[in-house]
Amino acid sequence: MGEVGASTADALLSALSTRPLVVDGGLGTLLTDRGADVAAPLWSAQTLLEQPDEILGVHRDYFSAGADVAVAASYQVSESGFAAAGRTTAEARRMLVRSVELAAQARDEAGGGWVAASIGPYGASLADGSEYRGDDDLTVAELRAWHHDRLRILADAGADLLAIETIPSLREVEALVAELDGAGVRAWLAVTPDGERLRTGEPLADAFGLAAASDRVIAVGVNCCPPEQVLDAVRIARSVTSKPVVAYPNSGETWDAVTRTWHGSAGFDADLVRTWRAAGAGLIGGCCRTTPTDIAAIAEALA
Repeated sequence: MGEVGASTADALLSALSTRPLVVDGGLGTLLTDRGADVAAPLWSAQTLLEQPDEILGVHRDYFSAGADVAVAASYQVSESGFAAAGRTTAEARRMLVRSVELAAQARDEAGGGWVAASIGPYGASLADGSEYRGDDDLTVAELRAWHHDRLRILADAGADLLAIETIPSLREVEALVAELDGAGVRAWLAVTPDGERLRTGEPLADAFGLAAASDRVIAVGVNCCPPEQVLDAVRIARSVTSKPVVAYPNSGETWDAVTRTWHGSAGFDADLVRTWRAAGAGLIGGCCRTTPTDIAAIAEALA
């Protein structure tokens, strides 16, 4: 397989050498505002299947707000997840490609930017909050096998790079780094932390070091964590690698996987991004429950 997205990944790195880049924000929040049902097990993938124009609209909103990078709506798309929902392998594969096409359309309409195809963790396919626990009990080999085809389909779909995100365990970091070697695409790798450790207890430094050692990984960092955990994570990442650091936390609210609802108060303060930037973060955005308003504030703070 030839290298996919080499020139555009290079262009992203070149841009990062001169300025920070803004990553887009939460997908489900805007889809809900647009009337989509993201409470089903397939979550945003259900909207991708049935209302793709709503996905396109979200990407457009984020580019309009100042995002440089769109994260494609592939996070919840997997063959096993689709099978559990009564869908076919063919549908899952088509939706992986379609997610990249929609993000690329919005990017082109905006006149520039990048598309990062989302690679969510195995736990996300279970739709029970496992991605925040890392208690899947799969071996590295089993995780590699689960990610293998999905990663390559997205690589061939034309994304500029992959956004490997919300990874909870060192096992899954190891599996994904190994799979990147044969996929012909580069990626950033973001874990979901619990303070200075992964959700499964290993030090963040171990995950960042393992990922950064791969020449296919162009940036490491965190996502889908409370904003107050970002600064320490950025400092840890910077202590183990000179590669760019990515940071896109959630709003600070807490996800209840049983009721499939968010609880608590949003505490996202875009002023924090200046401290993240000063600590070494180069790709900065938002995750769950953040909105185009938040992304616009981040873009202004980084200007």
